[in-house]
Amino acid sequence: MSDRIDRDIGFQRNALNLRSYRQELLASNIANADTPNYKARDIDFKSALTAAQSGRSEGDLALARTQRGHQPGLGGTNPYGAAQRYRSEYQGAVDGNTVNMDIERAAFAENAMQFEAVLTFINSRFKTLASAIQGQ
Repeated sequence: MSDRIDRDIGFQRNALNLRSYRQELLASNIANADTPNYKARDIDFKSALTAAQSGRSEGDLALARTQRGHQPGLGGTNPYGAAQRYRSEYQGAVDGNTVNMDIERAAFAENAMQFEAVLTFINSRFKTLASAIQGQ
């Protein structure tokens, strides 16, 4: 039963995880707005969601283990399959920082709204399943 529910909301689960990860990146950009040489980062949500749905990581980098005692490499990606990219620089600062607070705030607010929409959809789906189980 739980496998069927997991398959049923798998897309929304991946979308929610990616929205959460993107929110962390955007918050990091805002927090580092005054850090010299900090480069603003983001993900391409559409391609990352496609990668997550197909079960692959978008930015995988296979590292060779030449010795048995070597630790496996992480490949510079996150567990959600989204490869981080640097945001396009619109107007760089003198100190090399590329964070544009207007863009970051707008992206943060939009992503938060999308996050809430996915949560609302999942909640509605569970209410529908609960009413079907209760026979109402």
